[in-house]
Amino acid sequence: MSEVDGLRQRRPLRPQIVTDDGQAPAAKDGSSFSGRVFRVTFLMLAVSLTVPLLGAMLLLDSPIDPQPLSFKEPPLLLGVLQPNTKLQQAERLFEDQLIGPESIANIGDVMFTGTADGRIVKLENGEVETIARFGSGPCKTRDDEPACGRLLGIRAGPNGTLFVADAYKGLFEVNPWKREVKLLISSEIPIEGRKMSFVNDLTITQDGKKIYFTDSSSKWQRRDYLLLVMEGTDDGRLLEYDMETKEVKVLLDQLRFPNGVQLSPEEDFVLVAETTMARIRRFYVSGLMKGGADLFVENLPGFPDNIRPSSSGGYWVGMATIRSNPGFSMLDFLSERPYIKRMIFKGLGKYLL
Repeated sequence: MSEVDGLRQRRPLRPQIVTDDGQAPAAKDGSSFSGRVFRVTFLMLAVSLTVPLLGAMLLLDSPIDPQPLSFKEPPLLLGVLQPNTKLQQAERLFEDQLIGPESIANIGDVMFTGTADGRIVKLENGEVETIARFGSGPCKTRDDEPACGRLLGIRAGPNGTLFVADAYKGLFEVNPWKREVKLLISSEIPIEGRKMSFVNDLTITQDGKKIYFTDSSSKWQRRDYLLLVMEGTDDGRLLEYDMETKEVKVLLDQLRFPNGVQLSPEEDFVLVAETTMARIRRFYVSGLMKGGADLFVENLPGFPDNIRPSSSGGYWVGMATIRSNPGFSMLDFLSERPYIKRMIFKGLGKYLL
């Protein structure tokens, strides 16, 4: 037989159709059995990993002991609260030249601010000049803050000096022209039996005789501010320092993260941003209401930080974060669920801090 004849006699292979009468049932049963084995094995593996993990989380200590907090539904972000992009159009000054500036004060045309590495700097004619340093060290991480200092509130006094709140060290008066630094109140000295762990903001009377300032917590330091917010600790205070008598007294106690503070133009009351509660408290320091306190505004569209007077007679309030509505606010959601906060910080605390 020639090669050509051989090719002619070959028949193409036809596809074979396997019916349920043949070997298919055995293959089908084998596949089904293998699938069941896989699912059971996967489930057992998941259980073997999850149960010990949950058990370990139950045994772990949580760094916080959160309390349930109650909030009203956030205001709708409509009308005057409608989000906009105006701040994105602002001119950026001294970009990439400052590390974490928190507050700004001016004496004439010269601006001053404090930075995250413990320095007071002068901003003039496009140049940044260090005029004082509060601490020492590498000042590169959050753990370096206690040694380096962390400068927060800063105000200009009537005599051409600056008054500065250092979160770890206390209140200071700085003469920017002579570059002299004077400690007014040390955080090491207990006030009415409690230490100041988180000195935050300050405001001063026009005659420079009294300073009102906040101590955000007796328990948590600035580097632990996330724990302070999540726990809802109510150990913050509004205090008054008398420049003549050198005495300090507590005006308001049991505040949840008191933050920015601002004296009214008439100097009859002091506003205090209570960050954790999304509200601003008011304490009367003179007049018929002296010694009394009330809510200045509550249920803010965000969690307030600093407060400063505006040229129109109102106040500028910086928000650390907003409470979306419509939308979802994580802090509002967690406020009434302390058990979730506790579990989060048991399992992920070291990664969040």
